[in-house]
Amino acid sequence: MAGTGETTMSHLPEEILTNVFSAVSDTRTRNALSLVCRSFRCLERRTRTSLTLRGNARDLHLIPTCFRYVTDLDLSLVSPWGHALFAASTSHQSDPQQLALELRNAFPRVTSLALYARSPVTLHLLLLIPWPNLRHVKLVRWHVRPPSSQPGTDFADLFHRCRSLTSLDLSSFYHWPEDLPPVLAANPIISASMRRLNLLTTSFTEGFKSHEIQQITASCPNLEHLLLACTFDARYLGYVGDETLTAIASNCPKLTLLHLGDTASLSNRRGDPNDSGFSDEDASISRATMVEFFSGLPLLEELVLDVCKNVRESCYALEVLNSKCPKLRTLGLRQFHGICLAIGSQLDGVALCQGLQSLSVTNCGDLNDMGLIEIGRGCSRLVKFHVQGCKLITEKGLRTLTCLLRKTLVDVKVSCCLNLETFAALRALEPIRDRIERLHVDCVWNGMKESDGLGQSLLNFDLNKLEDEQCVWEDFGSMDSEGTSQKKRQRCSYSPPPEEVEIDDSLMQSNGNGYWGSSWDKLKYLSLWIGVGDMLTPLPMAGLEDCPSLEEIKIRVEGDCRGKPKPSETEFGLSILACYPKLSKMQLDCGDTRGYALTAPSGQMDLSLWERFFLNGISTLSLDELDYWPPQDEDVNQRSLSLPAAGLLQECYTLRKLFIHEMRVGSCSRFEYALNRRRISD
Repeated sequence: MAGTGETTMSHLPEEILTNVFSAVSDTRTRNALSLVCRSFRCLERRTRTSLTLRGNARDLHLIPTCFRYVTDLDLSLVSPWGHALFAASTSHQSDPQQLALELRNAFPRVTSLALYARSPVTLHLLLLIPWPNLRHVKLVRWHVRPPSSQPGTDFADLFHRCRSLTSLDLSSFYHWPEDLPPVLAANPIISASMRRLNLLTTSFTEGFKSHEIQQITASCPNLEHLLLACTFDARYLGYVGDETLTAIASNCPKLTLLHLGDTASLSNRRGDPNDSGFSDEDASISRATMVEFFSGLPLLEELVLDVCKNVRESCYALEVLNSKCPKLRTLGLRQFHGICLAIGSQLDGVALCQGLQSLSVTNCGDLNDMGLIEIGRGCSRLVKFHVQGCKLITEKGLRTLTCLLRKTLVDVKVSCCLNLETFAALRALEPIRDRIERLHVDCVWNGMKESDGLGQSLLNFDLNKLEDEQCVWEDFGSMDSEGTSQKKRQRCSYSPPPEEVEIDDSLMQSNGNGYWGSSWDKLKYLSLWIGVGDMLTPLPMAGLEDCPSLEEIKIRVEGDCRGKPKPSETEFGLSILACYPKLSKMQLDCGDTRGYALTAPSGQMDLSLWERFFLNGISTLSLDELDYWPPQDEDVNQRSLSLPAAGLLQECYTLRKLFIHEMRVGSCSRFEYALNRRRISD
């Protein structure tokens, strides 16, 4: 370029710079950009559309006023946490109405709002002058509704003043199911404009009853996304059965996403691998109703049915699902049996849903290896496959499925399957080891030994040579010594065309140590479940020692510390994670770990010592972000951070974000006060 002056980024036209700034999503990067020069600061402020406030909102002078282009505003984490945002305070003399007005004026373009609403007063004051284009609202509350509040008052101002409302998320809002239907019925115009409704609230014990679901869907006929917590147990009043499913399909035919979750499925706790997968009771859902239900929702793209009660003989209904819902891409089924019969060479059941990209199967009592092979043959576009609580599937079946889906599958979860402990599950995933990006396995170290085959002699057939009609079926049939006549017919009739099962010869070969690949090259997210008292240290030996791209890990520790002997080691094993060079985010969830918060009996450890055991070695990791759920003592209703845990977390010098969940309000206030007293340079 002619001339002596240097050309810098600031010389680019403003339109191009605006597009560049808009593409930057990382908050710290945006903050750095805003410090370059005044013009960059103005561009950054104009292109920032999302903001989360975490300071003390009662300090009016601290409310930022330069983010006037923000459209997505999160006020659910403002302090003082646990108190109503506009409650009176002795330490702050600000007028609640003035504070609400300041927030409203500081962010005039808000279209999406997340808000911690401890009482109805919060919404009432904040919406005195409502945002004209507010379309999406997420309410957060983890406390019981104030006893002075009448049913429905939490939502009255929202529906009365937000005339553009189309989306409401109550998944994190503690309320009663009977609060919402009357408000929807009383505001027919707003209800008719609703497009998204998330009522999958984890605080429910019984969920929405049948008549309430019918009222909600009748009031909101144009819903496109609907997520509901309910109960399918016929022993309870208001259970969901044939009548409710028919009403949903007839009232809301435009649904593209539907998630019906039994309240029993909302618990995070792992089941028993020895369970058969069958519950004691059957759901009151007939095959004819399922066919009618699927036929009435032709636009479905995502369907999740967490029933938790037996839905038997579902094969035919799932075949109808394929023809009646051609746009379906995501399917989740819990307690559905007979989803894939695997009789003969013809595909059936869920295997006919050939457009699926995501499939989750939980507690399917009769799903076996042959069913997995059918799914692999039929659902050839699967990107995500989750299987949980299926007792009959084995390493051989899962490995064959991953061979068949090698070109597409990048997200896998294997949990609570009796025959798929950690080593077996990881061996089964070797065909996609160099491709998988997200993985969950249970840390069950049963049968760990040096001489484990680690991939050798697991498949005695070549899927490229399936012209021999009996090769696959004889191999799988050999697992059943009884060999029924039905299985013999299966072995003789299966002869798929070679193009259906095109697999590289290299996939059937193991390298010298039993593995097909040297590392998990693309694995970015790893999720682990581990029982309390077990160690994390065998993880590299299981085959996860080389994950060069791993950025985030989630570890969930579950079980009862009471009665457990004192661990022989001083460390749970977090230090072994230092072998992952890019690991920067961790979720350590000990929320389902129970123990003694106060003095423990002789010979046992209290929760403070268990926390020390869990967190020892965390300082060796270069973490940027940590989410931590402390263990709890349910008997005294106590869950909080202990002093040993606080000392160990203090040694994590690289942390930029620290989230401690389930802290008491008093503990949180003291922590915030101590933090504010310290001057933090960066």
